Amino acid sequence: MSASLSVPAPHLKRGFRWRPVSVLPGFGASFAITLIWLGIIVLGPLAVMLWFTAGMGWEAFLGTITTPRVLMDLWISLRSALYASLANAFFGLLVAWVLTRYDFPGRRLADALVDLPFALPTAVAGIALSTLYAPDGWLGSLLTPFGLQIAFQPAGIVVAMMFISLPFIVRTVQPVIEDLEAEQEEAAHLMGASDLAIFIRISLPAIFPALLTGFALAFARCLGEYGSIIFIAGNRPMVSEIVPVLIVQELDQFNYQGATAIGVLMLAVSFLLLLTINLLQAWVRKRHGG
Repeated sequence: MSASLSVPAPHLKRGFRWRPVSVLPGFGASFAITLIWLGIIVLGPLAVMLWFTAGMGWEAFLGTITTPRVLMDLWISLRSALYASLANAFFGLLVAWVLTRYDFPGRRLADALVDLPFALPTAVAGIALSTLYAPDGWLGSLLTPFGLQIAFQPAGIVVAMMFISLPFIVRTVQPVIEDLEAEQEEAAHLMGASDLAIFIRISLPAIFPALLTGFALAFARCLGEYGSIIFIAGNRPMVSEIVPVLIVQELDQFNYQGATAIGVLMLAVSFLLLLTINLLQAWVRKRHGG
């Protein structure tokens, strides 16, 4: 018999640490390109804004961001973004569930309509919403007899934010619903559990981390929205004015340092809120073993 030659595997050699093969070879080059690209696209503009704001001094910065108008506009922005994201968390989950679990005529068309806010210019959306919800609009005229007015009121901000942020929740939750194991739901049905109990105890815990991710994305998108809100909000200071509108007004008055100071405040608040949501999401995933 001829002895077969055996070559030891590289990862079995003494002192050799096995590392999985990467699809993109050259970690050093890929990592350098990643850092440069993030620096140019993300960190560069933020660093310039921070550097420009630092030139005004600490006292002037605090004096700018603590004015009653800035604080009230910040509160209106945060409150409206929260309301819109919470509403879309419910309705977005419902839309994703229907599009995934049911087959009905026009389902493909309805699924395509979800992405419409991505493609539609925000200014066009704002004009359409303000026309629709104006006191003499198609929907506004139906609400006016009941004393409800959406356009040119704080409620208009929430409606515009709901329009532009709905796809973030639907598209985040939809793949998770598609991957749910039907065997567990069927077993619960055989054991006599109701549909509501099955959804709350089996389906919702699996969907919740993705739902929280979609909520964070929608919330961040709402905070930065400008184009659709400026047409429907009315933009009354301390009533229906959001922070992005105030920043643009400061730029129109050539108060560049004041605009960047408010932008830095918005950046800090958004970062803290998103960090909190991400930590909560990590805790939920760990709790549910994901």
